[in-house]
Amino acid sequence: MKLISAIFQPFKLDAVREALMKLGVRSITVSEVKGFGRQKGHTENYRGSEYEVDFVPKIKVEIAVADGAVDEVVRTILSAAYTGEVGDGKIFITPLDEVVRIRTVERGEEAL
Repeated sequence: MKLISAIFQPFKLDAVREALMKLGVRSITVSEVKGFGRQKGHTENYRGSEYEVDFVPKIKVEIAVADGAVDEVVRTILSAAYTGEVGDGKIFITPLDEVVRIRTVERGEEAL
């Protein structure tokens, strides 16, 4: 099993969610996060004053999947979140040793 964590532009959340639902992904966790990478923040104006925004708002989606579904889920996120601009985000894939469903105490892929 793997944990896929994708960080991308907030306005792409609906597109990513819909694409994952069509793929058959049953559950995702969504968090509003802030960070910066190569884009290094940006400048904004507020009440006539200019100030630097160091951390850019992003969306983080986490999905636990069976090993065989990783490539298809990653391709789906890539196509739905892509804009071609700096700041499109990243996808991290990490091993998931164990999953336990609290309600039924199922373990492993059955708990996904």
